[in-house]
Amino acid sequence: MTEEKNISIAGDLIIADAVIAELAGYAALENYGVVGMAAPNVQDGFAKLLPMRKLQRGIVLRFDDENRVTVDLHVIIENGTNLSVVSHNLADSVRYSLEHYAQVRVADVFIHVEGIHVKKAN
Repeated sequence: MTEEKNISIAGDLIIADAVIAELAGYAALENYGVVGMAAPNVQDGFAKLLPMRKLQRGIVLRFDDENRVTVDLHVIIENGTNLSVVSHNLADSVRYSLEHYAQVRVADVFIHVEGIHVKKAN
């Protein structure tokens, strides 16, 4: 029988901003009603759905003096879903993911609905 020991290693863990943004992006996409991320600088009034490899472009992170992060998510939501409920669930999910998995303190999560996705009729 092996004995498990908890070993503590001194030092600091530094997580890149890109990793935090990626984690927030994947947490966002797991929510019902979220179609994808959109670029925060909408041109000509049209939100462009970002591909999976560019999720970070739809997320803006700001850190305060206390090392807390404020997350701005620019999303496209499925037509027919309740925007308020989807936004609330999305903010909670992103906050939980960042605090639980990355041990990052979250000050706020702001949801910017940049567009509504309407399925094409066949």
